[in-house]
Amino acid sequence: MQTAQSRQKSYADHRRKDLEFEEGDMVFLKVTPLRGTIAAKKGKKLKPRYIGSYRIQSRVGTVAYQLELPVKMSRIHNVFHVSLLKKYHPDPTHILHTEDVELDETLTYGEQPVQILDRKVKELRNKQISLVKILWKNHDVEEATREVEEDMQKEYPSLFTKKGINFEDEIALRRGGYEIPVSL
Repeated sequence: MQTAQSRQKSYADHRRKDLEFEEGDMVFLKVTPLRGTIAAKKGKKLKPRYIGSYRIQSRVGTVAYQLELPVKMSRIHNVFHVSLLKKYHPDPTHILHTEDVELDETLTYGEQPVQILDRKVKELRNKQISLVKILWKNHDVEEATREVEEDMQKEYPSLFTKKGINFEDEIALRRGGYEIPVSL
């Protein structure tokens, strides 16, 4: 047991500084976006985001802080671990755009797909799986994820229709497959 503990200590970052804040400091709060059905909690996580800038009211214990949260976040407990906070350094050129994000008690919120960026068929030994590259709300193109097309069609059918043109027809048009009759 002792050798295992000493081995673990050797991997620790000895240059790390513990985060400390003072009363009145402004901090960002880390939240985790989920994609998929949130009710079943089977959604996958996307890249964490920082929201707000909230004022620290007081220190609670050695690693927790109490924040001044707005009224719309009243159902969320206002004491957070230091790992969920990030210091806000005031910059007059920095403009914060507060998004209307509906957070739950676990500091997660649901993401919605915005558009389909690409389509691909993954070939396995004995089957083919159709994948689509999805751009999610509040995320960059680099953070787009590949999803199974069938699952996305079930969950978000409106994503696959665009101005009366079916998504499959649009892909075929891009590849030079066939023309869609246009009705006036």
